[in-house]
Amino acid sequence: MKNFDQLPSEFQNDRVKEYYDILSRKTSAIVLKRLFDIVVASVMLVFLIIPIGVIALVVKLDSKGPVMFRQERVTTYGKKFRIFKFRTMVVNAEQLGSMVTTDSDSRITKAGKTLRRYRLDELPQIFNVLAGSMSFVGTRPEVTKYVKLYRPEYYATLLLPAGITSLASIAFKDEDKLLAADGDTDAVYVEKVLPEKMKYNLRYTKEFGLLTDIKLMFKTVKEVF
Repeated sequence: MKNFDQLPSEFQNDRVKEYYDILSRKTSAIVLKRLFDIVVASVMLVFLIIPIGVIALVVKLDSKGPVMFRQERVTTYGKKFRIFKFRTMVVNAEQLGSMVTTDSDSRITKAGKTLRRYRLDELPQIFNVLAGSMSFVGTRPEVTKYVKLYRPEYYATLLLPAGITSLASIAFKDEDKLLAADGDTDAVYVEKVLPEKMKYNLRYTKEFGLLTDIKLMFKTVKEVF
């Protein structure tokens, strides 16, 4: 881990320091987390490369536009990266509506509905894991727009890599339905959904451990099915 005084200025507050001190005593677990990610992602890629190829073909044939959706997100220490996801929405969807998606969003493509339902659009993030910008388990990476609205304590969730799955993503697996219940999607997300998700993310940061990660991965698979 970086020294606390080397972190971005927005991280250097008493609320984040509490979580930093906890994680600084778990440096070996953080190293094991990265090794675990590399080994598991490498093995999974052998089995997923064909399904990924098939889904890529389906996305290409289903609607006009690129197969992959590359969006800037934020990970460890506020570093920005581009996330890999199968495109599930029409081209230029970000210019046509909110940064978050509702259950009845008209921008979602026909194939996209199925991919999102079974979280298959997330499969390409295995490449983000191998690259080190993401982990299998960790706070789901937000876009810069929402990170700029973080309360001081929320930056503690960026002391660890962003993740494909998390306590919050399991608890809010039907987030799109919740957002669809209100007209102002962005306001509902920032004022109601994000604070609740952060409670789970901060809890994970405080209780972080490799065994916890493995349990969350199995729980995610169970919830998807």
